[in-house]
Amino acid sequence: MPSVIYLIPTVLSDTETNCLPLYILDAVKNCSVFFVENERTARRYLKLLWKEMTIDSYEWYSIKDANDEVVSAFKQKIREDKNIGIMSEAGCPGVADPGQLLISVAQQMHLVVKPLVGPNSILLALMASGMNGQQFQFVGYLPIESSERTKVIKNLESESRQKQCTQIFIETPYRNNQLIEALTRILHPQTKICIAVDLTSPTETIQTKTVQQWKTAIPQIHKRPAIFLIYSGN
Repeated sequence: MPSVIYLIPTVLSDTETNCLPLYILDAVKNCSVFFVENERTARRYLKLLWKEMTIDSYEWYSIKDANDEVVSAFKQKIREDKNIGIMSEAGCPGVADPGQLLISVAQQMHLVVKPLVGPNSILLALMASGMNGQQFQFVGYLPIESSERTKVIKNLESESRQKQCTQIFIETPYRNNQLIEALTRILHPQTKICIAVDLTSPTETIQTKTVQQWKTAIPQIHKRPAIFLIYSGN
């Protein structure tokens, strides 16, 4: 039988596995090869799902650097008709994740690609933000350099106002506080910002306020996983 490519979601928080559907375990058991963003955490996660799993009986490949060597290994396992699991470090593979490259290869080879339901920080934050869920875009990381970042933030706000569009982005956790400072300094006082922190964990917080409201109590979320949304439409 031709290979089946399973896109296996992972948890956003190490303390929460109840958000995963039971059928994920069936998919894991159907795989003999795993291409993962981080092998150590992937092994630990699968062992948590399936305590009887003999980890060393499976083949493991890192996709942290999705280069030609990784693609070549992926194609070879397909030629061997192996069922393959692709896993992100957190959340859903292929979304803000290097697994996208391998999924593209699988589609070009006309294989069955099976996305499995699991937590996704982008959608969870959007759902809880109260912002426009019909017009939105995820723009990944903003530039680090100050002047370029300012320009991009202003452009995102302008586009949000013109298109009634929710803008979604992320930051490296140790730069969260700097990003919040930039947003509250650059954006219009009535533009809304949603800050979603530690999604699916016991310390989860999701709050939407105007820039003016955030300025009265700037949150400190240094090194905490977060996702940011802005909306300047009506």
